[in-house]
Amino acid sequence: MDGDLSEGGMQTVALGDGATSGEGHQSAPSDPALPWPGPNSAMPAQSAAPPSQPIPAPQARPTSLPQYPHNPGSAYTSPNSANSPEYGNKWDCYISPFPAMSPIPLATPTTPGTENGAAIVRSGSSKMESIKTWSISTYKCTKQLLSEKLGKSSRTVDAELEAQIEALRDTQRKYSQILRLARALSSHFYHVVQTQQQLGDAFADLAQKSPELQEEFIYNAETQRTLTKNGETLLGALNFFVSSVNTLCNKTMEDTLLTVKLYESSRIEYDAYRSDLEMLSQQPRSEISSIKLEEAQRNFNGHKAHYDRLRADVAIKLKFLEENKVKVMHKQLLLFHNAVSAYFSGNQTALEATLKQFNIKLRSPNTAPPSWLEQSVPETFQTIFGSLSSPTK
Repeated sequence: MDGDLSEGGMQTVALGDGATSGEGHQSAPSDPALPWPGPNSAMPAQSAAPPSQPIPAPQARPTSLPQYPHNPGSAYTSPNSANSPEYGNKWDCYISPFPAMSPIPLATPTTPGTENGAAIVRSGSSKMESIKTWSISTYKCTKQLLSEKLGKSSRTVDAELEAQIEALRDTQRKYSQILRLARALSSHFYHVVQTQQQLGDAFADLAQKSPELQEEFIYNAETQRTLTKNGETLLGALNFFVSSVNTLCNKTMEDTLLTVKLYESSRIEYDAYRSDLEMLSQQPRSEISSIKLEEAQRNFNGHKAHYDRLRADVAIKLKFLEENKVKVMHKQLLLFHNAVSAYFSGNQTALEATLKQFNIKLRSPNTAPPSWLEQSVPETFQTIFGSLSSPTK
């Protein structure tokens, strides 16, 4: 036997029924698909006759990956089995006889955050519904606008409210013109005041350098300084007038016109769904048309309520705006008249009394913002002396 092993041969032992090869040998497996490892060979030897003894129970768990259990009596055949035509030899594959004992659970793993999955789905569906509703409404409103311009559809008209809205728009245009002119007057008058101040300084300077004309230069310098002072008072009144008119025109009226735009949009939606309801009412009745008619009626009622609510809001805002406009403009026009009359008549006392009457405070010449040098120098000295006074570590 040693000679056979040294020569590289393999010994084949044939066992009969009920015969044993020795005490240290075990019987070959009954299933020819299972290998029989020999003591000195890497490949199992094929027995001449099938053994009669069963396979002993395994003493330890297999270290290889678990495979599907092989049952010769079942109709299932593994694609890697020895009977597969892909393999020329039945010993080219090995199927473990032990059942699968995988530590991996067969249940479907739970995805983290699945408790919020329902909320995410609801949020996505609500967004899709919003987009769908917006698309349908936009289509209907565009169709309604085109039909109105082409004369193929009627529109809801509130004659009294439309007249008030048009009057408001015309009033805003006129007030915008007044505001533009008042700003131009304030800007030009500011340059006039600055020129008078510079002219008075020039007269005062020449009065010191021309002794023969000193008295005349002093008179003119005092006159220009007085005009400058009164001009600054009038300029304060003009700026207050411009600020009030700007608030009335670009904030109060604009807020009301914004509500008017919402009202006009709701009117278009109301007419669009009204036309849709009228069209469905003229169709022959059926189960599908009845469902569509009920849905159209429900949409029409909702848009009608929205339209009525905005129409009432516009009417209330127009009423309050008219009252506020009369009150504000009465005060501002009185201020403008008294200030301009007092200035050009040379009545300085009346001009100052006008500003006190309307609680207008003028900015004194000494309250001008400091220059960059006045701001930077104190901070620099404070930084230097602060660092010198601080203890050294």
